Amino acid sequence: MKETVLMKGNEAIAEAAILAGCRHYFGYPITPQTEVAAYMAKKMPKIGGTFLQAESEIAAINMVYGVASTGHPAMTSSSSPGISLKAEGISYLAGADLPALIVNVQRGGPGLGGIQPSQSDYFFTTRGPGHGDFHVLVFAPSSVQEMADLTGRALHLAWKYRMPAMLLADGTMGQMMEPVTLPDACNAFGDDNPWAATGTEMKRPHNIITSLDLSPENLEKQNFERFERYKKIEETECLWEEYLLDDADICIVACGITARVSRNAIVEARKQGLKVGMLRPITLWPFPKKALAAAAEHVGAFLCVEMNMGQMKEDVELAIRCKKPVALCSRVGGMIPTPDEVLEHIRKIAEGGDNA
Repeated sequence: MKETVLMKGNEAIAEAAILAGCRHYFGYPITPQTEVAAYMAKKMPKIGGTFLQAESEIAAINMVYGVASTGHPAMTSSSSPGISLKAEGISYLAGADLPALIVNVQRGGPGLGGIQPSQSDYFFTTRGPGHGDFHVLVFAPSSVQEMADLTGRALHLAWKYRMPAMLLADGTMGQMMEPVTLPDACNAFGDDNPWAATGTEMKRPHNIITSLDLSPENLEKQNFERFERYKKIEETECLWEEYLLDDADICIVACGITARVSRNAIVEARKQGLKVGMLRPITLWPFPKKALAAAAEHVGAFLCVEMNMGQMKEDVELAIRCKKPVALCSRVGGMIPTPDEVLEHIRKIAEGGDNA
Protein backbone atom coordinates (compact mmCIF):
# COMPACT_ATOMS: atom_id res chain seq x y z
CA MET A 1 0.00 0.00 0.00
CA LYS A 2 1.38 3.39 -1.02
CA GLU A 3 2.14 5.88 1.73
CA THR A 4 0.05 9.03 1.94
CA VAL A 5 1.86 12.13 3.19
CA LEU A 6 0.90 15.73 3.94
CA MET A 7 2.62 18.04 1.48
CA LYS A 8 2.40 21.56 0.16
CA GLY A 9 1.50 21.74 -3.52
CA ASN A 10 4.86 23.20 -4.55
CA GLU A 11 6.69 20.44 -2.70
CA ALA A 12 4.52 17.78 -4.33
CA ILE A 13 5.53 19.12 -7.76
CA ALA A 14 9.21 18.89 -6.90
CA GLU A 15 9.04 15.39 -5.43
CA ALA A 16 6.89 14.10 -8.29
CA ALA A 17 9.36 15.47 -10.85
CA ILE A 18 12.19 13.64 -9.09
CA LEU A 19 10.18 10.41 -8.95
CA ALA A 20 9.47 10.80 -12.67
CA GLY A 21 13.20 10.82 -13.39
CA CYS A 22 14.04 14.52 -13.59
CA ARG A 23 17.54 15.22 -12.28
CA HIS A 24 18.13 18.75 -13.57
CA TYR A 25 16.43 21.84 -12.14
CA PHE A 26 17.25 25.48 -12.90
CA GLY A 27 15.27 28.33 -11.42
CA TYR A 28 15.04 31.58 -9.52
CA PRO A 29 12.98 32.37 -6.41
CA ILE A 30 9.70 34.23 -6.72
CA THR A 31 6.53 34.05 -4.62
CA PRO A 32 4.36 31.93 -4.62
CA GLN A 33 6.48 29.12 -6.13
CA THR A 34 9.75 29.44 -4.22
CA GLU A 35 9.16 26.18 -2.32
CA VAL A 36 9.72 24.26 -5.57
CA ALA A 37 13.25 25.64 -5.83
CA ALA A 38 13.88 25.27 -2.09
CA TYR A 39 12.85 21.60 -2.19
CA MET A 40 15.04 20.94 -5.22
CA ALA A 41 17.98 22.69 -3.56
CA LYS A 42 17.80 20.25 -0.64
CA LYS A 43 16.97 17.08 -2.56
CA MET A 44 18.86 17.17 -5.86
CA PRO A 45 22.43 17.06 -4.44
CA LYS A 46 21.49 14.02 -2.32
CA ILE A 47 20.42 11.96 -5.35
CA GLY A 48 23.17 12.96 -7.75
CA GLY A 49 21.04 15.55 -9.50
CA THR A 50 21.72 19.15 -10.45
CA PHE A 51 20.19 22.18 -8.77
CA LEU A 52 21.30 25.60 -9.88
CA GLN A 53 19.85 28.94 -8.88
CA ALA A 54 20.44 30.91 -12.04
CA GLU A 55 21.30 34.60 -12.11
CA SER A 56 17.99 35.31 -13.85
CA GLU A 57 14.88 33.68 -15.25
CA ILE A 58 16.31 34.13 -18.73
CA ALA A 59 19.44 32.21 -17.76
CA ALA A 60 17.37 29.45 -16.14
CA ILE A 61 15.29 28.67 -19.22
CA ASN A 62 18.38 28.61 -21.42
CA MET A 63 20.02 26.14 -19.03
CA VAL A 64 16.94 23.97 -19.45
CA TYR A 65 17.40 24.27 -23.22
CA GLY A 66 21.00 23.12 -22.90
CA VAL A 67 20.23 20.03 -20.82
CA ALA A 68 17.19 19.12 -22.94
CA SER A 69 19.36 19.22 -26.07
CA THR A 70 21.53 16.45 -24.61
CA GLY A 71 18.56 14.13 -24.16
CA HIS A 72 18.01 14.54 -20.42
CA PRO A 73 14.79 15.73 -18.73
CA ALA A 74 15.02 19.19 -17.23
CA MET A 75 12.64 21.61 -15.58
CA THR A 76 12.26 25.10 -14.26
CA SER A 77 9.60 26.85 -12.21
CA SER A 78 8.55 30.41 -11.63
CA SER A 79 5.53 32.66 -11.22
CA SER A 80 3.86 34.95 -13.72
CA PRO A 81 6.45 37.78 -14.19
CA GLY A 82 9.26 35.23 -14.26
CA ILE A 83 7.46 33.15 -16.90
CA SER A 84 7.26 36.26 -19.07
CA LEU A 85 11.04 36.48 -18.92
CA LYS A 86 11.28 32.83 -19.97
CA ALA A 87 9.01 33.29 -23.01
CA GLU A 88 11.80 33.65 -25.57
CA GLY A 89 13.51 30.50 -24.29
CA ILE A 90 10.22 28.56 -24.33
CA SER A 91 9.75 29.54 -27.97
CA TYR A 92 13.30 28.34 -28.72
CA LEU A 93 12.55 25.02 -27.01
CA ALA A 94 9.45 24.62 -29.17
CA GLY A 95 11.36 25.62 -32.31
CA ALA A 96 14.08 23.08 -31.60
CA ASP A 97 11.52 20.37 -30.73
CA LEU A 98 12.95 19.89 -27.25
CA PRO A 99 11.06 18.43 -24.27
CA ALA A 100 11.01 20.36 -21.00
CA LEU A 101 8.78 21.05 -18.01
CA ILE A 102 7.94 24.62 -17.02
CA VAL A 103 5.95 25.20 -13.82
CA ASN A 104 3.97 28.43 -13.47
CA VAL A 105 2.37 29.06 -10.07
CA GLN A 106 0.40 32.16 -11.02
CA ARG A 107 0.15 35.44 -9.13
CA GLY A 108 -1.89 38.56 -9.80
CA GLY A 109 -0.86 41.01 -12.51
CA PRO A 110 -0.18 42.55 -14.94
CA GLY A 111 3.33 43.73 -14.19
CA LEU A 112 4.68 42.77 -10.80
CA GLY A 113 1.10 42.81 -9.53
CA GLY A 114 0.83 41.10 -6.15
CA ILE A 115 1.71 37.78 -4.56
CA GLN A 116 -1.86 36.50 -4.21
CA PRO A 117 -3.23 33.73 -6.48
CA SER A 118 -4.50 34.33 -9.99
CA GLN A 119 -5.46 32.58 -13.22
CA SER A 120 -4.62 35.50 -15.46
CA ASP A 121 -1.87 33.75 -17.46
CA TYR A 122 -4.44 31.60 -19.30
CA PHE A 123 -4.24 33.43 -22.64
CA PHE A 124 -0.46 33.77 -22.44
CA THR A 125 0.00 30.05 -21.88
CA THR A 126 -2.68 28.45 -24.05
CA ARG A 127 -1.88 30.58 -27.09
CA GLY A 128 1.81 29.63 -27.01
CA PRO A 129 3.94 31.46 -24.40
CA GLY A 130 6.35 33.12 -26.79
CA HIS A 131 6.72 34.28 -30.37
CA GLY A 132 5.85 32.17 -33.41
CA ASP A 133 3.32 29.46 -34.20
CA PHE A 134 3.52 26.82 -31.48
CA HIS A 135 1.78 25.22 -28.53
CA VAL A 136 2.87 23.84 -25.21
CA LEU A 137 1.02 21.13 -23.31
CA VAL A 138 -0.84 22.88 -20.45
CA PHE A 139 -2.09 21.11 -17.31
CA ALA A 140 -4.30 22.76 -14.67
CA PRO A 141 -4.32 20.86 -11.34
CA SER A 142 -7.09 21.42 -8.80
CA SER A 143 -5.60 19.52 -5.86
CA VAL A 144 -2.21 18.71 -4.38
CA GLN A 145 -2.72 15.13 -5.57
CA GLU A 146 -3.09 16.40 -9.13
CA MET A 147 -0.05 18.64 -8.66
CA ALA A 148 1.92 15.41 -8.19
CA ASP A 149 0.12 13.28 -10.77
CA LEU A 150 0.15 15.87 -13.55
CA THR A 151 3.82 16.74 -13.02
CA GLY A 152 4.88 13.24 -14.00
CA ARG A 153 2.38 13.14 -16.85
CA ALA A 154 3.58 16.50 -18.18
CA LEU A 155 7.22 15.38 -18.14
CA HIS A 156 6.52 12.13 -19.95
CA LEU A 157 4.24 13.65 -22.59
CA ALA A 158 6.76 16.43 -23.21
CA TRP A 159 9.27 13.68 -23.86
CA LYS A 160 6.89 11.63 -26.01
CA TYR A 161 6.01 14.53 -28.29
CA ARG A 162 9.31 16.45 -28.00
CA MET A 163 7.76 19.74 -26.90
CA PRO A 164 7.58 21.91 -23.78
CA ALA A 165 4.87 21.21 -21.21
CA MET A 166 3.61 23.63 -18.58
CA LEU A 167 1.98 22.94 -15.25
CA LEU A 168 -0.26 25.99 -14.81
CA ALA A 169 -1.37 26.27 -11.20
CA ASP A 170 -2.83 29.22 -9.33
CA GLY A 171 -0.98 30.36 -6.22
CA THR A 172 -3.52 28.70 -3.94
CA MET A 173 -2.62 25.27 -5.33
CA GLY A 174 1.08 25.91 -4.75
CA GLN A 175 0.67 26.98 -1.13
CA MET A 176 -2.10 24.57 -0.10
CA MET A 177 -1.27 21.53 2.06
CA GLU A 178 -3.22 18.31 1.52
CA PRO A 179 -2.68 14.56 1.79
CA VAL A 180 -1.02 13.20 -1.34
CA THR A 181 -0.13 9.69 -2.44
CA LEU A 182 3.08 10.03 -4.40
CA PRO A 183 3.56 8.02 -7.60
CA ASP A 184 6.08 5.22 -7.89
CA ALA A 185 9.55 6.10 -9.15
CA CYS A 186 9.60 5.67 -12.91
CA ASN A 187 12.26 6.81 -15.36
CA ALA A 188 10.96 6.26 -18.88
CA PHE A 189 13.29 8.69 -20.62
CA GLY A 190 16.12 6.31 -21.48
CA ASP A 191 19.47 6.99 -23.11
CA ASP A 192 18.60 6.17 -26.71
CA ASN A 193 17.55 9.55 -28.06
CA PRO A 194 18.67 9.76 -31.69
CA TRP A 195 17.78 13.44 -31.92
CA ALA A 196 19.99 14.54 -28.98
CA ALA A 197 23.46 16.09 -29.03
CA THR A 198 25.42 13.38 -27.21
CA GLY A 199 28.60 13.01 -29.25
CA THR A 200 28.71 10.97 -32.43
CA GLU A 201 31.86 8.84 -32.04
CA MET A 202 31.83 9.23 -35.85
CA LYS A 203 29.04 6.64 -36.00
CA ARG A 204 26.21 8.95 -37.06
CA PRO A 205 25.66 12.39 -38.57
CA HIS A 206 25.89 15.35 -36.22
CA ASN A 207 22.70 16.50 -34.49
CA ILE A 208 22.42 20.28 -34.69
CA ILE A 209 20.09 21.60 -31.98
CA THR A 210 18.70 24.91 -33.18
CA SER A 211 15.46 26.73 -33.82
CA LEU A 212 17.01 28.72 -36.67
CA ASP A 213 16.24 27.86 -40.29
CA LEU A 214 16.84 30.54 -42.88
CA SER A 215 15.12 28.56 -45.63
CA PRO A 216 11.46 29.65 -45.82
CA GLU A 217 10.55 26.35 -47.45
CA ASN A 218 12.19 24.28 -44.70
CA LEU A 219 10.71 26.44 -41.93
CA GLU A 220 7.24 26.11 -43.40
CA LYS A 221 7.66 22.33 -43.62
CA GLN A 222 8.76 22.17 -39.97
CA ASN A 223 5.74 24.17 -38.85
CA PHE A 224 3.36 21.99 -40.84
CA GLU A 225 4.93 18.85 -39.33
CA ARG A 226 4.70 20.30 -35.83
CA PHE A 227 1.02 21.09 -36.23
CA GLU A 228 0.34 17.56 -37.45
CA ARG A 229 1.80 16.44 -34.13
CA TYR A 230 -0.40 18.96 -32.31
CA LYS A 231 -3.45 17.56 -34.10
CA LYS A 232 -2.64 14.07 -32.82
CA ILE A 233 -2.22 15.46 -29.28
CA GLU A 234 -5.63 17.14 -29.45
CA GLU A 235 -7.18 13.82 -30.43
CA THR A 236 -5.47 11.64 -27.80
CA GLU A 237 -4.23 13.65 -24.81
CA CYS A 238 -7.14 15.93 -23.83
CA LEU A 239 -8.23 15.55 -20.20
CA TRP A 240 -11.32 16.80 -18.39
CA GLU A 241 -13.63 15.85 -15.52
CA GLU A 242 -17.43 16.00 -15.42
CA TYR A 243 -19.40 16.49 -12.22
CA LEU A 244 -23.19 16.03 -12.07
CA LEU A 245 -23.39 17.04 -15.72
CA ASP A 246 -25.72 14.35 -17.09
CA ASP A 247 -28.98 16.05 -16.09
CA ALA A 248 -27.67 19.61 -15.69
CA ASP A 249 -29.44 22.67 -17.07
CA ILE A 250 -26.44 24.88 -16.26
CA CYS A 251 -22.82 23.86 -16.85
CA ILE A 252 -20.05 25.52 -14.87
CA VAL A 253 -16.61 25.55 -16.48
CA ALA A 254 -13.74 26.11 -14.08
CA CYS A 255 -10.26 24.83 -13.22
CA GLY A 256 -7.86 25.00 -10.29
CA ILE A 257 -9.14 26.55 -7.07
CA THR A 258 -12.22 28.01 -8.78
CA ALA A 259 -13.34 24.47 -9.67
CA ARG A 260 -13.22 23.53 -5.99
CA VAL A 261 -15.20 26.62 -5.05
CA SER A 262 -17.68 25.84 -7.82
CA ARG A 263 -18.19 22.27 -6.62
CA ASN A 264 -19.34 23.61 -3.23
CA ALA A 265 -21.70 26.00 -4.98
CA ILE A 266 -23.11 23.16 -7.10
CA VAL A 267 -23.84 21.05 -4.01
CA GLU A 268 -25.80 23.95 -2.47
CA ALA A 269 -27.57 24.73 -5.75
CA ARG A 270 -28.71 21.11 -6.03
CA LYS A 271 -30.16 21.33 -2.52
CA GLN A 272 -32.19 24.29 -3.76
CA GLY A 273 -33.49 22.34 -6.74
CA LEU A 274 -31.22 23.91 -9.35
CA LYS A 275 -29.76 21.39 -11.80
CA VAL A 276 -26.16 22.49 -12.09
CA GLY A 277 -23.10 20.48 -13.13
CA MET A 278 -19.51 21.17 -14.02
CA LEU A 279 -17.02 20.40 -16.75
CA ARG A 280 -13.49 20.92 -15.41
CA PRO A 281 -10.73 21.16 -18.01
CA ILE A 282 -7.60 19.38 -16.77
CA THR A 283 -5.66 20.14 -19.93
CA LEU A 284 -6.05 23.75 -20.99
CA TRP A 285 -4.19 22.90 -24.16
CA PRO A 286 -5.47 20.73 -25.66
CA PHE A 287 -8.79 22.25 -24.56
CA PRO A 288 -11.81 19.89 -24.20
CA LYS A 289 -13.69 21.38 -27.16
CA LYS A 290 -15.59 18.21 -28.08
CA ALA A 291 -16.75 17.61 -24.52
CA LEU A 292 -18.05 21.17 -24.26
CA ALA A 293 -19.76 20.93 -27.65
CA ALA A 294 -21.48 17.75 -26.45
CA ALA A 295 -22.59 19.48 -23.24
CA ALA A 296 -24.03 22.35 -25.29
CA GLU A 297 -26.50 19.90 -26.83
CA HIS A 298 -28.36 19.44 -23.53
CA VAL A 299 -27.58 22.31 -21.12
CA GLY A 300 -29.27 25.66 -21.36
CA ALA A 301 -26.37 27.90 -20.35
CA PHE A 302 -22.75 27.94 -19.25
CA LEU A 303 -21.06 29.78 -16.40
CA CYS A 304 -17.30 30.29 -16.38
CA VAL A 305 -15.78 30.82 -12.95
CA GLU A 306 -12.34 32.37 -13.27
CA MET A 307 -9.72 34.47 -11.49
CA ASN A 308 -9.22 36.74 -14.49
CA MET A 309 -11.38 38.94 -16.68
CA GLY A 310 -12.91 36.05 -18.62
CA GLN A 311 -10.10 34.50 -20.63
CA MET A 312 -11.30 30.89 -20.62
CA LYS A 313 -14.83 32.14 -21.35
CA GLU A 314 -13.71 32.95 -24.90
CA ASP A 315 -12.53 29.38 -25.44
CA VAL A 316 -15.82 28.02 -24.14
CA GLU A 317 -17.74 30.26 -26.56
CA LEU A 318 -15.53 29.06 -29.43
CA ALA A 319 -15.92 25.41 -28.43
CA ILE A 320 -19.72 25.56 -28.36
CA ARG A 321 -19.90 27.87 -31.40
CA CYS A 322 -21.97 30.28 -29.30
CA LYS A 323 -24.95 27.86 -29.35
CA LYS A 324 -25.76 28.69 -25.74
CA PRO A 325 -25.17 31.79 -23.57
CA VAL A 326 -21.97 31.88 -21.52
CA ALA A 327 -21.92 33.97 -18.33
CA LEU A 328 -18.93 34.89 -16.19
CA CYS A 329 -18.25 34.92 -12.46
CA SER A 330 -14.79 36.35 -11.87
CA ARG A 331 -12.53 37.95 -9.31
CA VAL A 332 -9.12 39.42 -10.10
CA GLY A 333 -6.12 40.96 -8.40
CA GLY A 334 -5.58 37.95 -6.16
CA MET A 335 -9.19 37.62 -5.01
CA ILE A 336 -10.92 34.22 -5.08
CA PRO A 337 -14.65 33.84 -5.87
CA THR A 338 -16.66 32.47 -2.96
CA PRO A 339 -19.25 29.68 -3.21
CA ASP A 340 -21.93 32.24 -2.38
CA GLU A 341 -20.85 34.45 -5.29
CA VAL A 342 -20.96 31.50 -7.68
CA LEU A 343 -24.35 30.47 -6.31
CA GLU A 344 -25.69 33.98 -6.88
CA HIS A 345 -24.65 33.80 -10.55
CA ILE A 346 -26.30 30.39 -10.83
CA ARG A 347 -29.56 31.84 -9.49
CA LYS A 348 -29.45 34.73 -11.95
CA ILE A 349 -28.94 32.35 -14.88
CA ALA A 350 -31.78 30.15 -13.65
CA GLU A 351 -34.00 33.26 -13.56
CA GLY A 352 -32.87 34.27 -17.05
CA GLY A 353 -30.95 37.34 -15.89
CA ASP A 354 -27.23 36.56 -16.34
CA ASN A 355 -26.81 35.32 -19.88
CA ALA A 356 -24.17 37.69 -21.17
